[in-house]
Order: sequence, then structure tokens, then C-alpha cells
Amino acid sequence: MTDQWKNGYDVVIVGGGAAGLNGALMLGRSRRSVVVIDSGTPRNAPAEGVHGLLALDGIAPAELLERGRAEVRGYGGQIVDGEVVSVARDEDGFTVTLADENIVRARRVLVATGLTDEIPDIPGLRQRWGRDVVHCPYCHGWEVRDQAIGVLGTGPMSVHQTLLFRQLSADVVYFANTAPLTAEQAAQLDARGVRVIDGAVASVEIADDRLAGVRLVDGTFVAREAVAVASRMVARAGFLAPLGLEPVAHPSGMGEHIPTDPMGRTEVPGIWVAGNVTDLSAQVGAAAAAGAMAGAQINADLVDEEIQQALIPQP
Repeated sequence: MTDQWKNGYDVVIVGGGAAGLNGALMLGRSRRSVVVIDSGTPRNAPAEGVHGLLALDGIAPAELLERGRAEVRGYGGQIVDGEVVSVARDEDGFTVTLADENIVRARRVLVATGLTDEIPDIPGLRQRWGRDVVHCPYCHGWEVRDQAIGVLGTGPMSVHQTLLFRQLSADVVYFANTAPLTAEQAAQLDARGVRVIDGAVASVEIADDRLAGVRLVDGTFVAREAVAVASRMVARAGFLAPLGLEPVAHPSGMGEHIPTDPMGRTEVPGIWVAGNVTDLSAQVGAAAAAGAMAGAQINADLVDEEIQQALIPQP
């Protein structure tokens, strides 16, 4: 269901995941007019369940969003399906333009569009992504515990990822692929009983709708039940570029994000961001918490503005 537009809002929220909806919830409970614009492309859509979320562990991603939307609407917030293509300043705040050429005005903007996972162009990986090809031991690790796990070396965090998955299974293989080991890393993996296989990976093979194993370029096949691969995570925020906000390299080396202060405030007054668009490693609970914090800070900012306006002598 898509709500109908109003002439203007206190806050437009771009992105209807956990961060955006929780921001909208906080603002709605503060009696702010708020609309969430959601493109309907959640990052965790392929996953069967959301994990590590207290009291809701295992809930289907779609059900979580459905509940969140209902709660936001219960406080007067609106949800509109659409894709934002640009955000620009105007005299009263910001104009937000959608792909369908609708334009909505707001005093403040919260961006919670999340990120895109860029994974290696290896046949089989994308098809099994979020199923038996995983990336996060805290999101999916329990579900692949005690299985034969392979970790594909793709970058600076791959060895760390391998050691985390080793906590969950005694049968872990590291495929060096494009990330050969230093002597120190090799010693760490050996100490934990992780077998290292050199050589480039050609494909992840599938049989009977299940991952069967990893094939190397030289033809070697290694049977595996699950594969972990670290994606390169890039903030979905291209529409902010005209305002001078562009993704920059994250200090971890995991990808690109929009920097903020601890409250979600960006360098552009009136623009906040929350969730994976700034915190690449945030799970659903952390993203929701960041959205709540940003929503509260935006409300406080609007209160301050309204006080200053009220203090101006009337003619």
C-alpha cells in the first residue's frame, strides 16, 4: 500500500528499512509530519530470517518491514513506494525528486538507503547469495554451524572472517584466491586448523538446488556445504552528490560510506544519515538504533529552529 502525498513534511526519510522506519517511528511519536520513500529493494531480501535481533530473532525480513510500516502509520507517518533521484536545497529546506518526477518538500532529510554488496564475479556466488553463500558470521553463522565451510579470499578482512567462521565449525577451508596470506596470517590459520588452498577460484558449483563445492581454475574441486565471501560494501547515496555528499573509503577497507558524527549528522546542515549507508557493518538492530537516534536528533533540531523563530519579535 502506498500513501498519498501531502504538500510538505517536517522530514522526508529516504529508505524504508530498519533504520528509516525506526527514524520515522521516533519522529511520528514526536508528532512530526514524516514520509518514508522506499524503493522496495532491501539488502537482506534473499535471507530467510533476521538474526541477532532481540525478541525477534529469525523473523522474516519482509514480516519485519510489514510490522514496522504498520507501526509508523499508526503514528501518522506515511509510506510511499518510489525511488529518489535527487535532493536539493530550496528556500524552506529541501526538495526531493523521485524517478516518477514527483517532488516532495521537507524541512529535514534522513537518508537510510543502506548499501550495495559487490561480490566477486564468480559463477554461482550471486545465485546462492543469502542462502548457502554468506558473508556475516553473526547474521548467518549459526545456520551453517558444523558444516563444511569454505571462505574465499577477496580482501583485507578475509582472514578475520575465516577465523570467525572457525568458531562455528571445525571444518573450514581458506581459498587464497586473490588474497594470498602473509606469514603471520598463515600461522594464525594453521594454529586454528584451517586448511589453506592456493589458486584462483573458477566457480561455486550447485547440485539439486544446493551448494556442492568450489572449483578452482586448475580443475580441482573441493566439496563444501557453505561458502563465505566478504563483499565490498558501497553506500547507496548517489543522489546526494549535488549536495557535496559522496561515499568515501571506510577506515576498515570494507568499502565506501557517508561519514557522519555519532548522531548521524552529515556535513550538510539538515541532512542526516543512518544505518548501513554510514555504518557498513551494522546489523538490523544497530541500524534500527541509529535510525532512532537520528530521528530524535532531527526532532530536537526542529525544536531549536522553532524556538528561534518564536523569539523573533512579531510586527
